[in-house]
Amino acid sequence: MSNKKEKLFTEFQPQTTQEWLDKIEVDLKGADFQKKLVWRTNEGFNVQPFYRREDVLKLKTPDALPGEFPFVRGNHKNTNVWYIRQEIKADDAKEANTKALDVLNKGIDSLGFHIPGDKVSADFIDTLLDGICCDIVEVNFNTCKRHTLELAEILTAYFEKKGYDKEKIVGSIDFDPLQKMVMYGKETTELLENAPKLVEIFKDYPNFRCITVDTLSLNNAGAYIVQELGYALAWGNEYLSMMTEAGVDADLAAKKIKFNMGISENYFMELAKFRAARMLWAQIVKQYEPKCDCACKMIVNATTSTYNQTVFDSYVNLLRTQTEAMSAALGGIHSMVVVPFDATYETPTDFSERIARNQQLLLKEECHFGEVVDPGAGSYYVEQLTDSLAIEGWKIFLRVEEEGGFLAAIKAGTVQDDINATNNKRHDDAAKRKEFILGTNQFPNFTEVSEGKKGLDKCCHSCDTAAPYKAINSTRLAADFEDLRIHTEGAKTPIAFMLTIGNLAMRQARAQFSCNFLACAGYKVIDNLGFKTVEEGVDAALKAKADIVVLCSSDDEYAEYAIPAFKYLDGRAMFVVAGAPACMEDLKAAGIENFVHVKCNVLETLKEYNKKLGI
Repeated sequence: MSNKKEKLFTEFQPQTTQEWLDKIEVDLKGADFQKKLVWRTNEGFNVQPFYRREDVLKLKTPDALPGEFPFVRGNHKNTNVWYIRQEIKADDAKEANTKALDVLNKGIDSLGFHIPGDKVSADFIDTLLDGICCDIVEVNFNTCKRHTLELAEILTAYFEKKGYDKEKIVGSIDFDPLQKMVMYGKETTELLENAPKLVEIFKDYPNFRCITVDTLSLNNAGAYIVQELGYALAWGNEYLSMMTEAGVDADLAAKKIKFNMGISENYFMELAKFRAARMLWAQIVKQYEPKCDCACKMIVNATTSTYNQTVFDSYVNLLRTQTEAMSAALGGIHSMVVVPFDATYETPTDFSERIARNQQLLLKEECHFGEVVDPGAGSYYVEQLTDSLAIEGWKIFLRVEEEGGFLAAIKAGTVQDDINATNNKRHDDAAKRKEFILGTNQFPNFTEVSEGKKGLDKCCHSCDTAAPYKAINSTRLAADFEDLRIHTEGAKTPIAFMLTIGNLAMRQARAQFSCNFLACAGYKVIDNLGFKTVEEGVDAALKAKADIVVLCSSDDEYAEYAIPAFKYLDGRAMFVVAGAPACMEDLKAAGIENFVHVKCNVLETLKEYNKKLGI
């Protein structure tokens, strides 16, 4: 047996970029390369169909090392470990404590308590934290911003009473007055003076953070990835600037800021977002001349998005949150919350919370995502995305700084306008199926009914006329379709009958398209194998008590079938043609009004059909 070592693929000659492009041009058969293969992202840059080593050599990101400035490759040198966090509503201290102790035995090592402001007291905290080892488990707290200072003093007193080593207390208290301003238009600037006081209270707790940047709110309002990134930097810099101007040491101020960020469904882009965010935040903090580079680390708690979650076909939410959790884990976050799949329409059940926990445990314990430092490093695609997002995110940061900073931008309403414009565009794209929501506006479950389920979307507070600033509309992407479907369900469910005739391939394709189209509103759809004559098809539709008859055939055959079918139906049901044939104007002249095709606004078309059907 030969001991000669051969390098893998030595028999293959390396190909140049131009050779790849020449081959692609041949395969495209004259089609435009830019239009066919180059992806224009929502983030403002183009993504090429392939990248090579030469593309990455010009970037600086691959030169970084894990655990070292600018932390693009993560905050740790030898591990990618993160905290698995569960949020707990703490209206009742004893019940919340019981739940916390239970989930700690099921894989959770980070707790997030949401405490009503009027419940904040020493006795409440004593009961809430009874039996919880705060020097082993990460503990996080959220309460009314006007009670945060009081809660901070109670917590430090509790930690000292228990004799905890202050260096072993890991966690945070959410204090983010700017979040109320940007999301709800509330006036909270008077609370900003409490930030230095909070830092002073926790100055001896090196691993406990007390100032929060909550861009999760923007994510759940539909913000694009680059918007969340850019505004996170401006938001954090606003707090950092305020505190240093108030006399807080730059190192201490930076070490007390924590970022709550969202995770959307764009897998590789989200992975790159966290890498770019760490790199840019490190550069910002560096300008304040901290004494230690460790102050430049960005600590992120990532939470899966609710913006793309759905009421119908809700188990698909598990697929969404799983890929999102993978993005965040591989992106190197500090802690993570996976939102239970049913959170959009009910208080999460024990079952859904268990599944949410296990989604992270699966990644951490079975897939070993916590063992590999920065798995995306060196990937030509991920490195390029990281660099591109950094460039576009930095542009947003600079634009906000030119306006006078994040607070000034909020007061001017430019941040709110930007996010609302994106939200409106995404809703419009969803209505036209340019943005897919699996199970809602594309491939809905034909037989599913709501069974009383309804979205728990919160009021965006834009109706609060007393609010001095603009607010952000945080309506979920699927909400419009869900409202339509539930409304239809509450009336007589229309029956849509596919009158399939002519060319086999085209009639089947058109019928499938039309079934998916109409089922988005909860219509009962009846597909068919085909009819010999339009009269036979219409008779079958009327026998099935159809409210809508959809003619499905080829474009060429519509000139032959459409008008006879329409006249034979004679107004006994709504008549729809599936497609946009060349003879459309002739068909309209004959009185045919309804057409469904890929260029339709699905939502508006279905609303119009409901109106015509008296629903």
